[in-house]
Amino acid sequence: MLCGVEYPFGHGAPHAVTIGADGAHIVFLRSAGPGDPDPALWLFDPDSGAEHLVAPGPIDAYAADRDARVAAFTRGGRLFRADLESGAVTAVPTAGAVHDARPDPTGRMIGYVTDPDGSAALRVAGPDGDRLLAGEPGNAWREHGGRIAWGVAGRGAAEFGRTRGWWWAPDGGQVLAVRTAGATSLHLLDLDDGWVDVHWDRETYPHLAQVRWAGGGPLITVLRRMQQHGLVLSVDPRTGETQVHAELADARWVEPIPGTPRHLPDGRVLVGGELAHDGFDARCLFADGSLLTPPGLYVRRVAGLLARAGGPPGAPDLVVEGSMGDPAVREVFRVRTTLGGGGPDVTRLTGPGGWHPVTAGGGMLVTGDEVWRDDRRIATLRSMAAPLRYRPEPVLERVTDRRLPAAVLYPAGHLGGALPVLVTLGEGPGHQQVRADPAAWQERQRLADAGFAVVSVDSRGTPGVAPSFEKAVHRRLADLALADQADALRALLGKHPDLDLGRVAVRGSGLGGWLAALAVLRRPDVFHCGVAREPVIDWTRLPRAVAERYLGDPADSAHVYRHHDLTEALAEEPSHGPLLVSGVTLGDVESVPELTLDDELTFLTANLPS
Repeated sequence: MLCGVEYPFGHGAPHAVTIGADGAHIVFLRSAGPGDPDPALWLFDPDSGAEHLVAPGPIDAYAADRDARVAAFTRGGRLFRADLESGAVTAVPTAGAVHDARPDPTGRMIGYVTDPDGSAALRVAGPDGDRLLAGEPGNAWREHGGRIAWGVAGRGAAEFGRTRGWWWAPDGGQVLAVRTAGATSLHLLDLDDGWVDVHWDRETYPHLAQVRWAGGGPLITVLRRMQQHGLVLSVDPRTGETQVHAELADARWVEPIPGTPRHLPDGRVLVGGELAHDGFDARCLFADGSLLTPPGLYVRRVAGLLARAGGPPGAPDLVVEGSMGDPAVREVFRVRTTLGGGGPDVTRLTGPGGWHPVTAGGGMLVTGDEVWRDDRRIATLRSMAAPLRYRPEPVLERVTDRRLPAAVLYPAGHLGGALPVLVTLGEGPGHQQVRADPAAWQERQRLADAGFAVVSVDSRGTPGVAPSFEKAVHRRLADLALADQADALRALLGKHPDLDLGRVAVRGSGLGGWLAALAVLRRPDVFHCGVAREPVIDWTRLPRAVAERYLGDPADSAHVYRHHDLTEALAEEPSHGPLLVSGVTLGDVESVPELTLDDELTFLTANLPS
């Protein structure tokens, strides 16, 4: 499992966790704290409760073998091998700067990628030295005006949650690798230089959305270009031939569930899907067509497997991240994989939860800095992170007949009186803002303390509620998102009379910046000024997977794209309210290269109606 460098709540927090398959070792990254951003590699022994420094920072990224006995990590493009039992760390000679290094599941060899932004090649370093596994010179594809790359995810893959471009076989004898040359293909490489292509209809299903190889043969999910239909395929590792295990279909777009597909120990294939009939509207899990989760559980991610005490051997529970009833709350559930006569069997784990990512394996769970064995917390990893600066208390609501998740955050110590409103749009559609998570409200508390009632609304198009809620915006995102924001403000006024709707500002970044600018241009009756950080101007410039998911094929939906274009909106509303953009140019709108939070506050405060 490869782990990049991420900081959930600030430097010094444990993150990028790997659990060995036997539960004997837990590996993670942690820096020394806010003054030292360089993460070091650490090992935790669950039996003794001891932590051991494996390698000091800076660690760019690392990965461990199946049992977390060997780790490979990179530092400044150099490759190192760490024996996690003896503590020995050795430099590994390589053919160039190293990226995406991973030991094979047995810990014997280390694969890595060179030149990921150019003619990427896949190489293997082991006891017999370093050698090329797959790669082609950069001019081999000159007729297409680009380069051939091996082992990298490829453009647009991250939009489906796929950030990897190659995978070891469970026995370490083969590698499954992506080849990118205009289109994406997949290949099985033997370490003795033999290889076979993975066969599917790549013209009909060009998007390689998901890949997993952990027990059994590889499983992949491929999607049509418009993402309204997909196939879950098993791959024969000897021949590359594929077999359909499930079909995914939706009139708007298919939304695969992270952590699926995967083989269950009994050989069935776990697939994420949706129920949208007989009154159901849910994201669920299925095993060979049998429903494993109840419609009331919104499944966000499958984190792994956990043995059931007293249960039959070879039938562990699934560890699932999801929401049950309240989209602002993210919880962890055990889902039984063996079905009885009573239907799906789901148990809420009362300890681990929140918005920390969960890592599961070897009978263990790690969430944030807490280590759990089965359902019992056994240890807390040391955290050097500074405590959260603010203690925000947002008031969470469900408003309008659409039950939009919404929240109001007041300045600390607010005792009453009218306040200007600041609507925060975050990163925009696809990103949930209304969360029961103090860390998510730190910046917003600072904005509130500047004298605003900060309002956040998860309009339609946001995950966490139901598939229909998320996908209702297909081809009409602009109109529905703006209507939801405006309707929510009016509904909130009934419970929050201190909201001064005669003074409403809006802010966002990326797609949230696009929506903030659109709000000022199209709904000046509601939004009186705004700030847009690096807003999307033209949707045709976005990765195809994103643009077509929301707006459809530009070849037959040109009018939809024009309706979502900020330049078109500006032409329609030349006498717009005060708007500040950063990082882009939008007609005669005031633009700056970059903004601080104080710059935003100064602009918004000065341009709100008095």
